[in-house]
Amino acid sequence: MHFPTRSVLSGVLTAALLAAGTAACTYRNAPAPATGQASTAGRTGDGADLADGSGTKVALVPGGAHPYFQPWKTAGAAAKKTYGLGDVTFDETAEWDQQKQNNLLSTLAARGYNAFGVFGVSPTDINTTFADLKSQGFPVASLGSCPAGDTDEADFCLSTDVELAAYKATKAAIEAMGGKGTLVHLTGNNVDANTQLRIKGVARAVKESGGKVKLLQTVTDIDTDLQTAQKAVSDLMAAKGGQITGIVATAYNPAVAAADAVKTSGSRAKVIAIDDDAKILSGIRQGTVTATVVQNPTGQAEIGTWALALLQTKQCTMRDPGVKVDSGSFVVTKANVGDYDKARQEKTKQLKTEFADRYLSCG
Repeated sequence: MHFPTRSVLSGVLTAALLAAGTAACTYRNAPAPATGQASTAGRTGDGADLADGSGTKVALVPGGAHPYFQPWKTAGAAAKKTYGLGDVTFDETAEWDQQKQNNLLSTLAARGYNAFGVFGVSPTDINTTFADLKSQGFPVASLGSCPAGDTDEADFCLSTDVELAAYKATKAAIEAMGGKGTLVHLTGNNVDANTQLRIKGVARAVKESGGKVKLLQTVTDIDTDLQTAQKAVSDLMAAKGGQITGIVATAYNPAVAAADAVKTSGSRAKVIAIDDDAKILSGIRQGTVTATVVQNPTGQAEIGTWALALLQTKQCTMRDPGVKVDSGSFVVTKANVGDYDKARQEKTKQLKTEFADRYLSCG
């Protein structure tokens, strides 16, 4: 990065990237043979080599339309080919409504889909949906978000540790601010369990500053769409822009809005965003965005689909049903904006090893 803060950021960023890239394995999955059998290149050892997934039909179902989930489409299609699955579909409701998602899941089951990767709309109610699917004999993965509380009725949850990701983002912001100043946190739906975890992660990092950093405001409920986020950020900058030295955005639309606002206003606030929207990456290259914390939706869909197939075929069971697994989060700056995806790919390989060695019990 061409900023005075590069040296102080380097410790946080290097540690994060090294952690993301350790313990990687060397799978080289190739397309499955025409017979529908899984390629031998997809073998994992320890009994976690899918013998025949041709009867497995996986449905990947987000809570609603959102750019975050788009990589699920390509990852699911790739997994279908790699493992010789009967089908992998990506389907979503137009609105974020739990009952509509339940209806969609019922429709997919009636169409023959027999394994489900689901981002639940309601963290407090989704366990009822998971239990209903399980009662019909379907394996279920909670992907991208875990249910609220300590219980998960799905077979496993593969999701970003959002508290840790928010903590990483805030530490990077504080470093970029020179260890002191006034910070604002922009995030999503206040009643979402993930939002509350992100708030905790930000608060922990601020507390570690020993009072040198003040959290001026946490702005919630602005991730509905980009227009909502833009208005909220514009109002914030108009009212308090002169006080703000750092912005942490832990939801997609607020991150894009913050990047735009800083660029157009000429604010010197350090922006730490989330995910890898093209505007965010462009902002990093141009210097208007200091860093972003990217997640791993591709890994969620790829590993989730593979594990669901092993469960659906009865080839494997979960050693600890309902286990929560972190799919990874990665700090991206100008220094690694060109090749950050390598760390994410390595994390996905590592996840496959972890599932085979620790989370699955295969005959």
